[in-house]
Amino acid sequence: MSAPYLSVARGAAFFDLDKTLMQGSSGFQFAYAAREARLMSRRQLAADAVANVRFRLRGATDQESEALRHRIAASLEGVRVRDLERLGVRVLQRILPRLYPEMLTIAYQHQDAGRPVYIVTAAAEGLAQLLARVMTFDGAIGSHLSEVEDGVYTGRATGAFLYGEAKAEAIREMAEEHGLDLSASFAYSDSVSDLPMLRVVGNPVAVNPDKELRTIARESGWEILRFDPLGRRIRTATGLGLAAAAGGTAVTIVTRNSHDIESAPPRPWYQRVQRRG
Repeated sequence: MSAPYLSVARGAAFFDLDKTLMQGSSGFQFAYAAREARLMSRRQLAADAVANVRFRLRGATDQESEALRHRIAASLEGVRVRDLERLGVRVLQRILPRLYPEMLTIAYQHQDAGRPVYIVTAAAEGLAQLLARVMTFDGAIGSHLSEVEDGVYTGRATGAFLYGEAKAEAIREMAEEHGLDLSASFAYSDSVSDLPMLRVVGNPVAVNPDKELRTIARESGWEILRFDPLGRRIRTATGLGLAAAAGGTAVTIVTRNSHDIESAPPRPWYQRVQRRG
């Protein structure tokens, strides 16, 4: 028997990775694993550590993201593709403990409701696909970061970099290929840079949103989920979170939008706790 919340139209659910499915930046975890394997210098790792904290607190600008792409590509110059692929286990060891269990629950509820689930990220395509397989998602779309010649990275950035409008275009192409109804689909992201991705579907959800996205989500009546402990702790320590802390200790802030609730998966306990922002 079909579940009562199963949508007639076949939609899908698209998830950003960094700060949405997981705490912080997958790029930093990749860089740390590369440092352990002596494929990256201590100085490069330190720079990425600072960038990771900034990203978790306020997101990233277009210029910062593009600069990161070229820095990663340049750092790969002379590295064998095989050596980078062998980092997969190390990277998973660092990323998997940082996944939000609540987001996995939401993703699996979408699958149980008949919606395929995809990761859509600016992170490397190979990493995205590896994570999708481990998490039993239906697929992933990621970026191509460097040219390859004779099995070795050249250090020159190339191919699609899934950022901004490029994510929305990738989702449209996937919908066309798999016969998905985007008006019946969901998208989850933390950053205002992903507005094209969020607006291309009928059910956008802001997760740990940066300031700009939080404002847009509230004005648009979109659902808002918050799980990130680092930003919350720092805001509390600096006094910015005192009012929220006085109101309760809930770890999730949820603002429901006006879409038909019957087309959405059932809401788990952590989404039922509400606070006034």
